[in-house]
Amino acid sequence: QVQLVESGGGLVQAGDSLRLSCAASGRTFSSYSMGWFRQAPGKEHEFVAAISGGTGTTYYADSVKGRFTISRDNAKNTVYLQMNSLKPEDTAVYYCAQGPRGISPRTAQYDYWGQGTQVTVSS
Repeated sequence: QVQLVESGGGLVQAGDSLRLSCAASGRTFSSYSMGWFRQAPGKEHEFVAAISGGTGTTYYADSVKGRFTISRDNAKNTVYLQMNSLKPEDTAVYYCAQGPRGISPRTAQYDYWGQGTQVTVSS
């Protein structure tokens, strides 16, 4: 069984930064891609960022490029999402997920999900 636990969310002002963390357990962490997704009230679930298990290749949604950075520490079985220049439209529940060995932005390719952490950005 794979378990994922997110942390680091909170309430900040526009322009501030947050770093989200996701601790994983249950299977070989370094072999699998990891992704971040989010869902805001009244909006659809959306892809945010992903990082591959082998090469560490990253992929971002256009809405966060240049502001967010995904990274991983395989020794700690942890993936991070550094969020800079936060905007009110970034307000959402953020979820991490473990996916295929290759990078993927597709929700259906991710097998395990965390419970989510709330990020709220005031204007």
